[in-house]
Amino acid sequence: MARTTPRGAPTEMKCPMSLAEVDLFSAGAQEHWYEAYPLLHAHAPVYRIPGEGMTSDRDAFVLSKFEDIAMVVRDGARFPVLQFADAPPADADDIKPPRNVSQIANQTLRPNPEMWQAHRQELTEPWVGAGATRHREMIASAANGLIEQWIDKGEVDFVGEFARPLPQIVMATVLGFPLEDIPRLAVWGGAQVKPFVFGRGHRNILTADEIDDQTRVLAGFAAYVEDQVAEKRRRPGEDMISFLTQVTYSPIGRKLTDDEINGIVYGMVIGGLETTQYAIAEQAQLLCEDPAMFSTLRADRSKLTRFTEEALRLRSPTQGLSTRITSQDEIFQGVLVPKGSSLHLRWAAGNRDPQEFERPDEIMLDRKAVTRHVAFSQGPRSCPGSGISRQEQHIAWECLMDHIDTLEYAPGNTFEHQPGIMLGLYELRLKFTKAAAG
Repeated sequence: MARTTPRGAPTEMKCPMSLAEVDLFSAGAQEHWYEAYPLLHAHAPVYRIPGEGMTSDRDAFVLSKFEDIAMVVRDGARFPVLQFADAPPADADDIKPPRNVSQIANQTLRPNPEMWQAHRQELTEPWVGAGATRHREMIASAANGLIEQWIDKGEVDFVGEFARPLPQIVMATVLGFPLEDIPRLAVWGGAQVKPFVFGRGHRNILTADEIDDQTRVLAGFAAYVEDQVAEKRRRPGEDMISFLTQVTYSPIGRKLTDDEINGIVYGMVIGGLETTQYAIAEQAQLLCEDPAMFSTLRADRSKLTRFTEEALRLRSPTQGLSTRITSQDEIFQGVLVPKGSSLHLRWAAGNRDPQEFERPDEIMLDRKAVTRHVAFSQGPRSCPGSGISRQEQHIAWECLMDHIDTLEYAPGNTFEHQPGIMLGLYELRLKFTKAAAG
């Protein structure tokens, strides 16, 4: 029957009871992903999607086992990213988005795995990497400022009034955008992730009309960033765009062009908003469902990092992506996957693999190697913004627990998720009691 638990609203998509009923990509599938994953693990850990490869005569395969996913993401030569793979055959007839500024910048800044690594080390990690602690006070100030707007009300639209605006404020500040431009940035960010929300199938395909609309909207974003870059060149500040206008990138031995900076900024926006929003909203649900956990974390903040990592594993913000292909015939879990096949890496299923994680459907604050999940992928192409996202999540809950004694669901929640490949709630209404010293 249709699910009615807090992880999803009733939809026409029924809860799968057998492998034949598993469908990860149709409308409403989001509400039953976590019932589908045990069926895949047990009966089809390598799930074939006929005719859904790079061309209609090739197949795609969904990998749901942790060991397979981890092996693929760590070996870029054997399982190349589409960007570094051989060009698709000339008869590829899928509707694909036009090239954006990020793809254009890829050609000069990171056209191969070696320069991809240099790109991370020199251009992005100083600002959003794990060691970029310069933003801690700014993130805490942003979180506290949002909380102060609703802390005396006793109830909050947690997505709209906290989980969504926090990463918007943080990313705008990191890049150096005026905060009054956040509503425009939100529109542009929505256009960037449009394929992952409204695209069809595991390849997130948009129609020609949808692509035209996306292109029109993003043209405005490119023009906006161009103006910002010009201003930062005239009057550099203490922000990432100013840094990018001044830095010399060692692999090419020169400073960056405006288009190259525009491409980096595009990637920062697309990767810096959605994941953090979804993660914080899912963590709030987990704490509403386990009040004792909330009390434990309030009493011992040293456990917050373990909680956020376990929450990322348990409810991965991005459920999966189709970014790799096979460079040779492969065998996964006894299944032959031919050369040239597309691989859909189902991060969320791998993170609940019972052969890899003890009690995979529970949060265990004492779990060993708590960061070894694949919510942000692994290896050289792990999410470049994972460091600042982790900071935001941890600091968000530090600030929330400074202000709130108890947290629970408010009436009226539907727990409905947006379409697409990300675990994103439309809204989440919560009740709370204000801390006595808050």
